[in-house]
Amino acid sequence: MGKHLDSDILAVLRSFEIAGEFTAKRSIKNIKEYPARTVSRLLRFSFEREQYYLLFDNSANDDVDQVLHYISLDAPGIDGALVRNPKESTKAYGFPLKGKDAYLFKVTSTRNRLDQELVRRYPALSRSTLQKYIKAGHVLVNGVAIQQPKVDVLMTDEIAVTPPEAENHNETELPILYIDDDVIVVNKPAGILTHSKGVINQEFTVADFFRRYTTAGLETTRPGIVHRLDRDTSGVIIGARNQETVLALKKQFAERTTKKEYIAVIKGLPKETEALIDLPISRNPSAPSTFRVFPGGKEAQTSYKVLATTDTLALVRLQPRTGRTHQLRVHMQYLNTPILGDRVYGGKSKSDRLCLHAYKLEITIPNSKRTTFTAPVPGSFTDMFEGISFDD
Repeated sequence: MGKHLDSDILAVLRSFEIAGEFTAKRSIKNIKEYPARTVSRLLRFSFEREQYYLLFDNSANDDVDQVLHYISLDAPGIDGALVRNPKESTKAYGFPLKGKDAYLFKVTSTRNRLDQELVRRYPALSRSTLQKYIKAGHVLVNGVAIQQPKVDVLMTDEIAVTPPEAENHNETELPILYIDDDVIVVNKPAGILTHSKGVINQEFTVADFFRRYTTAGLETTRPGIVHRLDRDTSGVIIGARNQETVLALKKQFAERTTKKEYIAVIKGLPKETEALIDLPISRNPSAPSTFRVFPGGKEAQTSYKVLATTDTLALVRLQPRTGRTHQLRVHMQYLNTPILGDRVYGGKSKSDRLCLHAYKLEITIPNSKRTTFTAPVPGSFTDMFEGISFDD
């Protein structure tokens, strides 16, 4: 038994009157042959969206408990029942085939949501990741792409996950501001993600660039990443080139010993030319991907200073003392002076980008004293104001 498993299975199915005379062998799918034991051999297969186990054995002598015991050795915990052989001239369950008795066990097929069934089959992948695969059309059920995670499937269905091949970004570069054996510092352009939010992402990220220069986190989507900038924010971002540096830099960000300085163009003029904004921030329940000033939120502090103005705009220096998500954008919105080009917190704008730039980062790097890294302020910012320049 080996080369002609489908023929043997089909012979048993016909004998048990489950398959007809004209049933083709291709109707039998997902055949698995378990390692042979001393007195028994077990197969698993699917037929017409039902799953079966087929035991070949000469010692059970139609003893149901013994047959089920032999099956459970290779397939513990399955639910179902033995199928009776309808031919009166044979034993109650067994069917003689090639010198052995064949016993057919039909699994109780239970329906399950597609995403939940995939979690069962692919435990190494998270449910959210699998849902993204489904919605992107990378999951085939019985050869058909299904894009709804809630669709019911059977455990006997053929399900294939075919994620797209990752795009090659080896030729894409970022401006390097500084590099040594421990860190790399780049000037991130606006519009580029710091790192992927999930496994499905074909666009170039800062993490993709860091991957060429680091040994830390290579098995993740965040190699070398120790902090982040929003997609639409440009400027200084530092990466770690080894795991020891990852821990050292992350500790500084967590303990707020780093100093960050941003330059932004805002719509409107603040009442004060210089002030500290001390307003807590929380997630907005009506729009969970955004944030708001809220009394029950987390502490958030931002100091600002107006550097130049026009009738309708102001160029400001922003220094966050805490590191809440969207902190600068939320605080500026609360003052009714949203950052120019902020499509989330600022409404409509003629600017083609968010006018927020990470200008300076002061941090202690391994084997060095306190260091300040600077990314030149975009000319599109300073061009809006007369007599302003940033010369370091």
